[in-house]
Amino acid sequence: MADTSFRPFETALDKDRALALVREAVAGADDGELFLERRRSEVLSFDDGRLRTASYDASEGFGLRAVRGEAAGYAHSTTVDEAALRRAVATTRLAVGDGGGTLAEPPAGTNRKLYTDADPMEDAGFSGKVDVLREIDAYARALDSRVVQVSATLAASHQEVAILRPEGGLVTDTRPMSRLNISVIVEENGRREGGTAGAGGRAGLLALIEPGHWQEAAKEALRIALVNLRAEAAPAGVMDVVLGPGWPGILLHEAIGHGLEGDFNRKGSSAFAGLMGQQIAAKGVTVLDDGTLPDRRGSLTVDDEGTPSHRTTLIEDGKLVGYMQDRQNARLMGVEATGNGRRESYAHIPMPRMTNTYMLSGDSTPADLLTDVKDGIYAVGFGGGQVDITSGKFVFSCTEAYRVKDGKVGAPVKGATLIGDGATALQKIRGIGNDLELDPGIGNCGKAGQWVPVGVGQPSLLIGGLTVGGSGT
Repeated sequence: MADTSFRPFETALDKDRALALVREAVAGADDGELFLERRRSEVLSFDDGRLRTASYDASEGFGLRAVRGEAAGYAHSTTVDEAALRRAVATTRLAVGDGGGTLAEPPAGTNRKLYTDADPMEDAGFSGKVDVLREIDAYARALDSRVVQVSATLAASHQEVAILRPEGGLVTDTRPMSRLNISVIVEENGRREGGTAGAGGRAGLLALIEPGHWQEAAKEALRIALVNLRAEAAPAGVMDVVLGPGWPGILLHEAIGHGLEGDFNRKGSSAFAGLMGQQIAAKGVTVLDDGTLPDRRGSLTVDDEGTPSHRTTLIEDGKLVGYMQDRQNARLMGVEATGNGRRESYAHIPMPRMTNTYMLSGDSTPADLLTDVKDGIYAVGFGGGQVDITSGKFVFSCTEAYRVKDGKVGAPVKGATLIGDGATALQKIRGIGNDLELDPGIGNCGKAGQWVPVGVGQPSLLIGGLTVGGSGT
């Protein structure tokens, strides 16, 4: 007897009957799929010496999509059965109308596997996780008498997806995720400052809850807090800025990453629309979006449309050579999908999104970059930021930064913000370090109300003439 289940994604749906309904939904459409998801997640937070939060969430559902041209019909349900799917078919058909489209070719298959299927929540029992958080709290407080508050969070999730396409192809993916965050607040002479460190990725909790790991994270959070405790008011004005490696790549992600997503460029709303093949950055600047890195937070074996993830070159030696594409925008632009069709959950329609976005190394040492700065800022850590996709203008706050004068790193500064626009900042890159790093694996990205995990990275960079907002002179 033929197997008509969604193995390993077990549901009340019969696969053959579901396939017939998917085909009914996309009749006359260009594309479409049935996306099924089961997700379980857990968050434990220890704050101010006690367990503050212990949450567990479990959800499942499906999303059915039919695409015709620029229109898409989408319906979703938390009830996964034939009756709910039939109702969804009626809704998605409204976008297709009388049809007339030609069904797109299905995504290519892959046997590649970028992460484990294992459930990270099972790496330790509840009491064991609480004990680790309690140990982190005690350890961080014992590091320095100025520590007045410690917050530590362990988070893990296990997502199972199955994507059924109208030609009959079934793609499944099991996606683990784990994260540890530690925040420390110190106080001296009535002044309080904080620091945060953490790590994560598509792997289990075991590595994160090893004492050798979380002790280093606690020390790093304390180090940043103590740096900020002696920070002076940040200067203001137009000056050279050296960005540190790794997490400062969030500026790259926000300032230009969103602007290189296919939908914004197809609609002409990106600052980079219509510039394919043109020099948009300084020579030597090469930027990739790479969803194929094993165990990384932003990586995907397949995206949420079933397309295998890609290593996509966006900017090569300063020239714009590619965009990140989902299937719909790729088809409308006459190019290939790049495995960047992502959605927050079954309740959301997919769209072009970043995975792990980073700049490749250059040939300068970080010391060489700093030597070239007469009067500027060395920005090592970033907090929140905002960007306008159409203009590319951004504002980012620094969580760890230092004044640089005559090539020497001086006192830390507090309250520094970097202001500019992505297109101009790319052109003003004067030096690229040889020290590419990826972020520690704790990033999330928002777009159109949807949040997905992402990664960023870069080498140290020297950017000439950025506007620095601060409270000093």
